[in-house]
Amino acid sequence: MQGAGYRVAITGYGVVAPCGVGKQAFWQGLLGPGIRGAKTVELANWDPQPYFANPKEARRADRVEQFALAAAHEALTQSGELPYDHARIGTIFGTGIGGLRTLEDSVVTRVEKGERRVSPFLVPMMMANACGAAISMRYGLRGPAETICTACAAATHAIGAAARQIAWGRCDAVITGGSESAATITAVAGFANMTALSSSGESKPFDATRDGFVFGEGAAVFVLERYDLAQARGATILGEILGAASNADAHHITAPSPGGVGAIACMQLALDDAGLSASDIKQVNAHGTSTPLNDQAEAQAVAAVFGKPTPPVTSIKGVTGHPLGAAGALEAAAVLLSFEHGVIPPTANTTMLGDDIECDVVFGAPRPWTPGPTISNNFGFGGHNGSVIIAPPRA
Repeated sequence: MQGAGYRVAITGYGVVAPCGVGKQAFWQGLLGPGIRGAKTVELANWDPQPYFANPKEARRADRVEQFALAAAHEALTQSGELPYDHARIGTIFGTGIGGLRTLEDSVVTRVEKGERRVSPFLVPMMMANACGAAISMRYGLRGPAETICTACAAATHAIGAAARQIAWGRCDAVITGGSESAATITAVAGFANMTALSSSGESKPFDATRDGFVFGEGAAVFVLERYDLAQARGATILGEILGAASNADAHHITAPSPGGVGAIACMQLALDDAGLSASDIKQVNAHGTSTPLNDQAEAQAVAAVFGKPTPPVTSIKGVTGHPLGAAGALEAAAVLLSFEHGVIPPTANTTMLGDDIECDVVFGAPRPWTPGPTISNNFGFGGHNGSVIIAPPRA
């Protein structure tokens, strides 16, 4: 990050997603068939018990928190013990909504059974900061513990904010990422009634017939460290955060600014933060929700920033659905896996690009590539824009 004192390494990450629990299972899922005929895509037969001391502890955590702790376990197992003062290890986490399942269930309980039957654990289970707080408490991390709640840009904003804590010398390591599990009956109805969900039940980003997103869920967690300290302790460095940016459209509560002007500015800010030019970017991991307006605006923004032909562009939401505040975390994990495997996963379900999409979208099959700096974008309701630039490890 330009003007900062320290480089930022990624030394561990973990993933919980409907297409795979664990990062390698997640990768196989990204290469598999896309979602068809569904309003939502959720983890089947999710068992939180392996990540909790006992069943009672698991029941006192909303599903969104369960996902976060499971992904954190995989991430910290990979990174190994962090030999730093725990007052200098932070937890900067993202979510769009938090414990909505618990809240909705509790409303039903109150209506049907009365106020006395509402659980005293309702508030700590539904609060948006529960995921990050749970990670900090489980591992005794006493550095900054903050939650970013900027809709679908939340996890990308969290990763950027976490990287800055390290780059500025305020932390030696930060646990970051995002989690979401909000596909309740009421939430699905709300998204459906605003015509955001796919009427065909098929997520197909950038396709000529795209008609909305499929509601997803999941989590991904990352261990960020000062690059020099990670090297000194012999950690395996999986990638590096080169830059990040955040801005606002200030245009409309749900629609992107016309022409993607906010996204253009955000990506340029991220390039400036990383000290890179547009030609240095070798992949764009798109927000790519499969909604007509979002995909059009993002494609216009990518073409404006990077020129034509654009770098290869992919969206994983054809497989994962749209996990709202966890989107940027799952997509950052996909970027790291594309480094490891030397291929860019295809945009599932996409068969023919829309006439309004002038980008080199990867679809139909995985594309081999030589890994290089990759920009990952996420844009949230409220006009929130986020971009983060991740690179393979280098000397």
